[in-house]
Amino acid sequence: MSRTVPAVEPTLTDPAADDAFVRQWQLWHRAHQQALADPHGFLAVTGLHWLTERPERFADLPGRWHTGPGGVVVELADGERLTVDGQPVTGGHEFGPIAERGGVTVGIDGGVLEVARRGGHDILRPRRPENPLLTGFRGTPTYPPSTHWALTGRFLPYDSPRPTTVGAAVEGLQHVYDAPGQVEFIVDGRPLRLTAFNGRTPGSLFVLFTDATSGVTTYAANRALTIDPPDDQGRVTLDFNRATNLPCAYTDFATCPLPPAENRLPIAVEAGEKTPYERLA
Repeated sequence: MSRTVPAVEPTLTDPAADDAFVRQWQLWHRAHQQALADPHGFLAVTGLHWLTERPERFADLPGRWHTGPGGVVVELADGERLTVDGQPVTGGHEFGPIAERGGVTVGIDGGVLEVARRGGHDILRPRRPENPLLTGFRGTPTYPPSTHWALTGRFLPYDSPRPTTVGAAVEGLQHVYDAPGQVEFIVDGRPLRLTAFNGRTPGSLFVLFTDATSGVTTYAANRALTIDPPDDQGRVTLDFNRATNLPCAYTDFATCPLPPAENRLPIAVEAGEKTPYERLA
């Protein structure tokens, strides 16, 4: 059972603090966009291949690939090679079992190849810096940063983590995450809650959500928000100015998770990243 604790009202800042708030957001946004434009990032992905037990060759990759209980295997023909851990590999290579949401990156001519596991399936995603999605990237539109959307909330932990199954950007695929609890907060006097998953760093959280802007000014399927670890009283900061798109907002070669049903907010979160220009064309 979760603890029932009153939500915390938003913390307001004075006008003098706004300039610093905006500058901090600008620095964060610039770094986030630079990471997105990495030569081997998601904008460089040129394909998505699903592996089976039947060896198969893909037009944009060297070798014949298959998977099974022992993991991913590639058989390389004469003249074909990969670079694994900085070393050239010819003939073939066994990658072994890959953990869910894990993966390895190997070198291929003109770029890199991600060998990964998503939703119980082994996949291949080549990434090449000359991909037009990357070379034509001009940044992501956002709402203007506002302290109105920097909210103080409270983390309500479950007695034990709850496995939570969510859909994916790829039809028929599912992801399972452990949810350690919910985050409670107030927007304009309205108490709201979001189911939270574990973040990338110890103690941190992340939430997937949609709201009344989804499919209007923001990407329809999902947005994400990272939350720093709760303090010793369970308080957290939800800065929706830093709500970001997932890779599926930019490319069809992503397997991004969708928000759990309870994370469909009944309000318009007019903060954070908007629908990418690439999806407006």
